[in-house]
Amino acid sequence: MKRTHGNQQKHESTNPVQRYLIDRFHAQAVDYVRRVDPSCILEVGCGEGYVLSEIQEAGIGAELIGVDFSESAIESARSRVRPPAELHIGDAREVTESFTGVRPDLVMMLEVLEHLDEPEAMLDDLTRLTTGHVLLSVPREPLFRGMNLLRLKNVKGLGNDPEHVNQWSSRAFIELVSGYFEIVDTSRPFPWTMVLARLRL
Repeated sequence: MKRTHGNQQKHESTNPVQRYLIDRFHAQAVDYVRRVDPSCILEVGCGEGYVLSEIQEAGIGAELIGVDFSESAIESARSRVRPPAELHIGDAREVTESFTGVRPDLVMMLEVLEHLDEPEAMLDDLTRLTTGHVLLSVPREPLFRGMNLLRLKNVKGLGNDPEHVNQWSSRAFIELVSGYFEIVDTSRPFPWTMVLARLRL
């Protein structure tokens, strides 16, 4: 669930192509949040708060909670995400109702699962963190690596980010999530896969 400085570089890039792709990613995430209309959102691995900030800018009035292992990322997020949003340093699996007194009805985990040694265990934890929906995204492989190679990035790793320990095609990721949640909708904002899902009744 740790975010790196690379996340900040990606979101603040002035490259027009990368800027366009990031803006499309944010727009899709905000569209899904509007669709769910949650009262409380928890973002696991919120990093520097870019998505939470986009949600605020979109005028979505949900209570916002962000959690990340990285102290520097949370410090950056606090300069970007306005109160009364709550931002915490730590492991989201230890999140309790004591944060706000309300359990989130939407848990977001965007660009995090590819970093985890045990993504299945995290998905299982998410079934207990949310009371309703989850919004998840990962790099879409092998397109993500291919784009890196075209930019001569991470060439020694055949385009794979050295911090990515998991790689999924869209189909494989959707199948993984469907083992824990009911799929509501999927999208492919290039070069990512995004999945909106909910607890099974």
